[in-house]
Amino acid sequence: MFTKAGVAGTQLLFILTDSQIADEKFLVYINDLLSSGWIPELFPKEELDGLIGKIRAEAKQAGCQDVPDELFDFFLDKVRKNLHLCLCFSPVGDLFRVRARMFPGVINCTSIDWFFEWPRNALVDVATRKLIDVEFPSDAIREGIAANMAETHIAIGEANKEFLAVERRYNYTTPTSFLELIKFYEMLLGQKQGKITDQINRLEIGLQIMKSTVEKVNALQDLLKIKMVDVEIEKKKTDELIEIVNKESADAQVEADAAAIQEAETIALTEAAKAEKEACDIELAEAVPAMERATEAVNCLEVKSI
Repeated sequence: MFTKAGVAGTQLLFILTDSQIADEKFLVYINDLLSSGWIPELFPKEELDGLIGKIRAEAKQAGCQDVPDELFDFFLDKVRKNLHLCLCFSPVGDLFRVRARMFPGVINCTSIDWFFEWPRNALVDVATRKLIDVEFPSDAIREGIAANMAETHIAIGEANKEFLAVERRYNYTTPTSFLELIKFYEMLLGQKQGKITDQINRLEIGLQIMKSTVEKVNALQDLLKIKMVDVEIEKKKTDELIEIVNKESADAQVEADAAAIQEAETIALTEAAKAEKEACDIELAEAVPAMERATEAVNCLEVKSI
């Protein structure tokens, strides 16, 4: 900016907001620039000599002597004439007061232009323009919300006056506060709409699940009715089968009783046959020696003897 303003003669406006001041050291250079129009050691000596050389002819035409001090003063006058500084600071809080005390050039070397409160029409127009991208059921609702935001901002301004009268302390509401209010409303509205949309989706999913469950239950009930008819048929068949089995069981019991009687008779016959066999075995044992003796007697016979 010094090169463009001091050499080329370009008109420049350097705007600096308080939110851009990441380090308080920034204001050291701003204070030097406001107090003297120059920042020490901004350029190396070789680079500064090159800049002075570029304006030497112009300085001579303006009546300056070809000496370093006058050439530098001519360069600095061009910078002061073409380079303007605009500081956009908010009076809210203690930071502005502290900076003004630490860097007096911010107050002593500037012209303060206070931005007063916006009128109601301006607030409504700004709110309406900011809310143009927000979906509302109707334009009337958008206009009503914009009007409500304007009234809220104005009401806070009135409350600030009462606060000053009672507490002797200042509380500021700036246009930035109003823009932050709109931004916060958009954020909060988006969160609420998103939450409601999620709830609607969950409700729709729940209703679909309930509907599917009811359909499945109805289908199961219909199937159960069919199965109950089959169960009654099978139950009837089972009762008939049980009756047949009971009847056959009775017949089988009769046959079992007859078989038991036959078994008892068979056992008795077996015992009698066994006793008779034992008697026969005794008689056989007695008859075997006699038969052996007869056999021996017969073996000694010859044809001649017969």
